[in-house]
Amino acid sequence: MKRLISTVLVLALSGCALMDSEPQPVAALDAAKLGLAGQAADWPTAQWWARYGDQQLDALLAEALANSPSMTAAQARLAKANAAVSSARAPLFPRVDANYTLTREHLSKDYIYPAPLGGSVVSDNRLALDFSYELDFWGKNRSRLQSAVSQQEAAAADAQAARNLLASATVRAYLNLQNAFAQRDVLKRVLEQRAEVLSLTQGRYSAGLDTQVEVKQAESSLASGKVELTQTETTLAQLRNQVAALAGAGPQRGQSLVPVALTAPAGEVPASVPLDLLGHRPDVAAAKWRAQAARHAIDSAKAEFYPNVNLAAFAGFQAMGTGNLLGADARMAGFGPAVTLPIFHGGELNANLAGRRADADLAVSDYNQTVLDAVHQVADALDGLRLLDQEKAQQRQAREAIEAAYELAVNRYKAGMGNYITVLIAQTGVLAQARLDTDLRIRAYQLDADLATALGGGYAPQAEPATNTIH
Repeated sequence: MKRLISTVLVLALSGCALMDSEPQPVAALDAAKLGLAGQAADWPTAQWWARYGDQQLDALLAEALANSPSMTAAQARLAKANAAVSSARAPLFPRVDANYTLTREHLSKDYIYPAPLGGSVVSDNRLALDFSYELDFWGKNRSRLQSAVSQQEAAAADAQAARNLLASATVRAYLNLQNAFAQRDVLKRVLEQRAEVLSLTQGRYSAGLDTQVEVKQAESSLASGKVELTQTETTLAQLRNQVAALAGAGPQRGQSLVPVALTAPAGEVPASVPLDLLGHRPDVAAAKWRAQAARHAIDSAKAEFYPNVNLAAFAGFQAMGTGNLLGADARMAGFGPAVTLPIFHGGELNANLAGRRADADLAVSDYNQTVLDAVHQVADALDGLRLLDQEKAQQRQAREAIEAAYELAVNRYKAGMGNYITVLIAQTGVLAQARLDTDLRIRAYQLDADLATALGGGYAPQAEPATNTIH
């Protein structure tokens, strides 16, 4: 039997289908050329938002991660990948089937059956165990398993990426809500100022110092401020609904949210984009695993060009008639190899191989784009945080100047030395600077959240793919 198998394999290899030459594959980006620095970084923890000291936000994130459909979908994709690994592992083991067949058959008189069998109706019974095992000489099934395992790792990283995306979206929506609360307070303070100016203008009109023009302008200024306040209330309602939806709850959950005083973020800002970013980003890790899976799929497609060798065996009983089926004379058994040699498939094998190569190029291109996006996002967050203190100082100067100008304008107006137009212009400037000041305070948290997300959001790097270089 060994001699027979060896002879068959030699003959098979001499007549295999021809494989097209491999084109130059797409290469992965060189991290060094992207300017990534091999320095230590203060990587965020899995619950990086806890450093804001906001129990309301902590509760929202816990609900979102537990209830969001995006998380259940990610877990379902991971479960599917786990099942695919089990399915790909199965061909590496022998297969055993138990079967029973019963065939009622009329036997021909003019065939090989002698009388009295010829011309009679008999029952052909077979009860057996059938064994089969594919000898994976060329690694086809092993490559398929490696590809499935890589896809499984990619699905696990994707689940973490979905978690980070949900956490980032929830934190950002929550910060926007807190900003809207603060903007509402700004508008209420401005409306109080405008109401005071209107009262002053009405008094000046009664004293004959102003005309109805100034009174109407003051009334218009107050009314337009109330319109802006109503618009802010609408924005608040919509943001409440958005946060509630992200938490996997109904609108009533958003109604329970209240303004809070956040603790200033105190995360350490890296001096540059760290090289280890490529391991701490789940989307980058997932893209890398998918590229590895695609390379293993190429190896499996190449193995299709070589002979397929199966060992088959059976043991059981076979008899004419049910009564004799389990008798000693009805025993049967057999064993032998089955070799399939691909010679001409009309280009199917090369087309399949070309498709797998194209999939690999697409996967590597996706990996390259993911790396570029990751570096871009971290760089944006770092630059924003580095310039934030300078922006705060400039904004403070602008706000203090316009507040002083407004106070002078009102005092001169009270003393009859100025006019309402000057007060109105100063009022507009006060509102604009107050809003910018509020936006800037929230922006510090938003940039901090952006950096935490861009740095992987607490993702713990998994084991590197078996082949570290992506071709």
